[in-house]
Amino acid sequence: MGEEYPDTDDETTDTDEAQTDVDEETTDERPEQPDTDDAVTTISAGRNFEQAYRLDAEEVGSFLIELGEQLRDGDELTLSDDEWELPFAFGEPIELELDYEGVGEPELEIELEFPGRTDDRAPDVS
Repeated sequence: MGEEYPDTDDETTDTDEAQTDVDEETTDERPEQPDTDDAVTTISAGRNFEQAYRLDAEEVGSFLIELGEQLRDGDELTLSDDEWELPFAFGEPIELELDYEGVGEPELEIELEFPGRTDDRAPDVS
């Protein structure tokens, strides 16, 4: 599919690397972790996430129709793949940017930017 560029704060230390070189006879006393290969990761606030795809026009068209239907029907989007899910409550205005480069090999870039929705309310006037 595409390349994932998650923003992680994991740091590898000398201790972490040393643990991978443990002799086979050593017993690992840590509890067994559940198999999470089938689990879907929910991307949430406090984390950066980026996923890139190279698709044919039909797939992009289907994606844009589904995206448009979610925009028309509510103020929340849910984007997902086999491995992740990204729920997002958006606010307005939504920025639409068109960038056409006609010099050399022509290219058209269409970018949407959704601000996050806040639950802030205006203060009372007395």
